[in-house]
Amino acid sequence: MMSLESVPPKYAQLVQTLQRRIEAGDYPPGTLLPSENQLIQEFSVSRPTVVAALRVLREQGWIESQQGKGRFVRGRPAMASVEQKRPGQAYLTTPENDTTGEVVEVGAVTAPNRVGALLDVQSKSKVFVRRRLIVRDGEPTELVSLWLPLDLSGGTDLTSGEPLRQGFREHLQARKGVRFDHIVEQITARMPAADEAKQLAMPKNVPLLAVFGAVRDASGRPLAVVEVLLPADRHELEDAYPIT
Repeated sequence: MMSLESVPPKYAQLVQTLQRRIEAGDYPPGTLLPSENQLIQEFSVSRPTVVAALRVLREQGWIESQQGKGRFVRGRPAMASVEQKRPGQAYLTTPENDTTGEVVEVGAVTAPNRVGALLDVQSKSKVFVRRRLIVRDGEPTELVSLWLPLDLSGGTDLTSGEPLRQGFREHLQARKGVRFDHIVEQITARMPAADEAKQLAMPKNVPLLAVFGAVRDASGRPLAVVEVLLPADRHELEDAYPIT
């Protein structure tokens, strides 16, 4: 029987290759990174794949863009994950139309136990959910859900099936006047439910990484929960922090 081995998406493979080249000195700090067209030709990948890889490298601090000049190498960031947005924060601040995907669910549902506890609502209360499937390089890679108390969803564009042109944070602040102060992030591992495995095209016996970001205002009042489901065979989470 042929064995099937899961491999990272092409954009993630390209990120890893370029990081290794930067660390090896093939692309020294201050030098110009090869252009999009050069990377497309060398690695035989599509332009969206190259653009996605360069976006990740820029967000992590490996490279910087200079308008009209190109992308320059900065080197390995001393604190890569400090410069990089954490999963919960990234989905709160990034406009939906910056990533490829589709809205797969919008509306009022009964709050799952963990979400209800994080939103501080009573058991079996109704909450609003907006769920989106993210696709990178033609492959589903993340299932992102935004959970809100019902009163915060009214009068917003979150009820639409169209991608938002703003990040969740900016949109809710503009429409509802709320101010996000901090996020408490939790990461768990579990096996996917049948519908999650189907949406994410996951092989059997592959677990999920579930990232929960509980958003609160300055007084500690719960405002929202961001849930990010990541197939464990396609992602790794890295953190870096100073030792004090």
